[in-house]
Formats: sequence, C-alpha cells, structure tokens
Amino acid sequence: MFVGIDVSKDHLDVCVRPSGEASRWKNNEDGIAALVARLAELQPKLVVVEATGGYEAPLVAAIVLAAVDIAVVNPRQVRDFAKATGKLAKTDKLDAAVLAHFADAVRPEPRQPDDAQTLDLQALVLRRRQLIEMLTAETNRMYGCRQTTMRESIYAHVKWLRAQIKDVDRDLDTKLRETPVWREKEDLLRSVPGVGPVLSRTLLSQLPELGKLDRGRIAALVGVAPLNRDSGTMRGKRSIWGGRAAVRATLYMATLAATKHNTVIRAVYERLVSAGKAKKVALVACMRKLLVILNAIMRDDREWKAPAEKRELASGAADQLST
Repeated sequence: MFVGIDVSKDHLDVCVRPSGEASRWKNNEDGIAALVARLAELQPKLVVVEATGGYEAPLVAAIVLAAVDIAVVNPRQVRDFAKATGKLAKTDKLDAAVLAHFADAVRPEPRQPDDAQTLDLQALVLRRRQLIEMLTAETNRMYGCRQTTMRESIYAHVKWLRAQIKDVDRDLDTKLRETPVWREKEDLLRSVPGVGPVLSRTLLSQLPELGKLDRGRIAALVGVAPLNRDSGTMRGKRSIWGGRAAVRATLYMATLAATKHNTVIRAVYERLVSAGKAKKVALVACMRKLLVILNAIMRDDREWKAPAEKRELASGAADQLST
C-alpha cells in the first residue's frame, strides 16, 4: 500500500494506492493528528509528499514520529512523472493520486528522522539565508534610489536586517557550542581552507548524508555531478542540474575562496584553466573536488592535512624510526 499526500496551505489531499481511497484533511494540528492516526491504521509501505516550501514540515515531522516511512520529493520530478504517464490535468485530488503512483513506481528513499536540535539548526540557517536575500535586495534598492526620504527609509531597514543577521549568527554559535557532536563536526569541516561558518553550518543542517555516501552519490545529491546528454553518435555537453540548490549555492561561494587559499583546489582550478576549460567549468569541477574532500573528512573523522603537511609528517616519522 502506498499513499500520496498533496499539501497546500489549508488542506491535505490524500490518495491510497491500490485501493484508490481518497480523502481531504485540514492542514492544521487537529487535521494532521487525525491523518497520522489513519496512516497508523493503514500501515502503508511508503508515504510521498512534495516539498512545498515549508507547508509540509509539520505533517512530515508528525508522520516520522509515528514511525511511518515518508519521502519528501522534488515537485518537478513528480510533474515530469505525471506527464510521462499521461496525466496532464492538475488538481489537488489528481496530484495526490500521482504521488501515490510515484511512490509505487519509483520507491524514493524514505526520509530519515531529524531530532529537535537539527530542526532548530535548519530553521536558523534558513532564516539567515532569507535575511541575506532581503539585505541584498534592499541594498540594491538603496543604491538605485535618488529620493532622499525614501533612501533614508531603506537605509534604516538595511541597518535592521544587518542587526538581525548578527543575532541569528549569535544564535547559531550558541546552538553549536551547546552540542559537542556538532562542534566537533564543524571543527573538522572548517579545518579545510576556504570553508567558513556559512558553508559548515549549511552542510550540517542541509546535508546530513555528508560522510555517509560515496563520492559519486554525494556529488549527485548536491547537484555538482556532470550529467551526460548523448544520443546515438551525438555527444552533448555535460552539465549539472537538480540537487540541493541551497547547498550548491553556498558551496559555490566557498569554492571561490578555496581557489585562492586552498592549495589543492587552486592547483585543480589552474590546471583546468590552463588546459583550456572555461573558468565556470573549472569552478564547478573544483566545487565537486571540495565536496568530495569534505565527504572524506567526515567519513574518516580526520582534520584536513595539506599535501605538504603530510609529506613533512611522513619524513618526521621516518627520522624518528631511524634514530
């Protein structure tokens, strides 16, 4: 038995496959509790919902706590699946049926439960990203404004946003200091030149799979793995797409710094540019290289050691053995 749930601001449309049972519930505390109780009775193999920008979060948390497997999937992937199966019409009820069919046919990986501390960290990181986006927009408006009164109003808002970002950064520091495991993981990540607090905290909250997957799967999950576009004798240009956009955007900015301050990443970047690769292509390759390094560091639970440092350590050990 598979269940698809279409989530909107006010309602939860549910479809059960293969019985075809359809129902609608309120997207509030009482409605979610009643729906979870019904799912506990049905004991489906998998429940699938789309990522809707936050409306699905209370439902997903409640279903996870009820020990029912649930997967949160990309809406674009589901829409492409619907088109491929001839479902061109779109209503909440039909979307729930498509999600149930998607669950049955594709069997996406169930979501691992997040503890309360992880959810708090995710909320803080998300809020910081929202504040940065608002600050960027307001700063651009301020520089383009020629009316004095309006410019002063925008400047006051810019000052407030900067203060809010400082408050969130302070809350993040406190949250990480309170959790020894996170503090240790952040120290491991930040031992790599080019990795600052923004990237380390984004990875801790948005990429819990780091260190648990192989290099190819972690690159594909983030969306920095080049995908083939070949057909017959035609060889298309490789490109990246999909993945976790927030993680990829933060990784991009960190890689820019790493190409200047990290000897390994800088060497990869310079070698690719010297070979005639476009700078953006070289930068994407460096993003993947940096991600693979961070994945290995988390997997092995070891701090970063630059190649020169490794050679010095090895020679020092050899000297000790000889004496």
